[in-house]
Amino acid sequence: MEMQKKDIRALSKEQLRDFFVANGDKAFRGNQVYEWLWGKGAHSFEDMSNVSKATREMLESNFVINHIKVDQMQRSEDGTVKNAVRLHDGLVVESVLIPTETRTTACVSSQVGCSLDCNFCATARLKRMRNLAPDEIYDQVVAIDKESRLYYNHPLSNIVFMGMGEPLMNYNNVLKAIEMITSPEGLGMSPKRITVSTSGVPKMIKKLADDDVKFKLAVSLHSAIDDTRSRIMPFSANFPLSELRESLEYWYAKTKSRVTYEYVVWKDINDDKASIDALVRFCKYVPCKVNLIEYNPIDDGEFQQASDESINAYIKALESHDIVAKVRRSRGKDIDAACGQLANKQ
Repeated sequence: MEMQKKDIRALSKEQLRDFFVANGDKAFRGNQVYEWLWGKGAHSFEDMSNVSKATREMLESNFVINHIKVDQMQRSEDGTVKNAVRLHDGLVVESVLIPTETRTTACVSSQVGCSLDCNFCATARLKRMRNLAPDEIYDQVVAIDKESRLYYNHPLSNIVFMGMGEPLMNYNNVLKAIEMITSPEGLGMSPKRITVSTSGVPKMIKKLADDDVKFKLAVSLHSAIDDTRSRIMPFSANFPLSELRESLEYWYAKTKSRVTYEYVVWKDINDDKASIDALVRFCKYVPCKVNLIEYNPIDDGEFQQASDESINAYIKALESHDIVAKVRRSRGKDIDAACGQLANKQ
């Protein structure tokens, strides 16, 4: 039986250098190959034009490059681009390019399916198959950067981890991907232009703070009342709001970075005065802003878009307490560019 080859991008630059030395070559060859893999996004060893044929053949016999493939791309009337991304093992995730007049944002996935069970989310209906590797996350960003340059004549400006999966349940791989995205040897993007969105895993939020990350944090809150929140997101019964609050206070004390709350308002679920008052109180614990999100119904069940009056009541209450609040309208409706609530983020 043939031994399964290792994906070469699982190796650090130092490991690549060591590999070449161990095979009788110079260490700098590892630097060359590393640049091809990350800086130039090589899809195959054949792409590495300044590496000798013999070296390319040696790499081919020892390693693979498990590059993603954009299986299907759809463009919306509003300019949103949705990618169905096929992974090396045949599984598929989604990523989306969301343009505005001033920037383009990549919305990327971190897991195939999701670890969590949010009742309103289409992705949660898919059980988690596996975590994405750092290179699979990185490749999504590279693909969207190319689309941004092709369709909008400028490089990708922002990244949000709001696609399929819970990023903090794939912690190490997400941080490794961000390390490469922000590295001068990768895409060289500023971490300030990256937002990681979590459904709220307190101990992992504290770990982010301890690891002194420089990217931004968003929390899918959806209710500041425990009973309502656990109805919307059953897993959150294990993470009461008191624990989430404590982890966010810890985050802010360590990072001085304000939190964004993602908040969908649904009819007859969280569109009442008690819900509004609870959110206002929760927002006072740490400096924050609130994105009120238009909901894309995934069926005709209990989760339905709230009225404009309800949204306006939230805005009025938040702004009267000097809390920054914006309404995020759904994008790419004509191509159904939603993976979970993915289409709603911009």
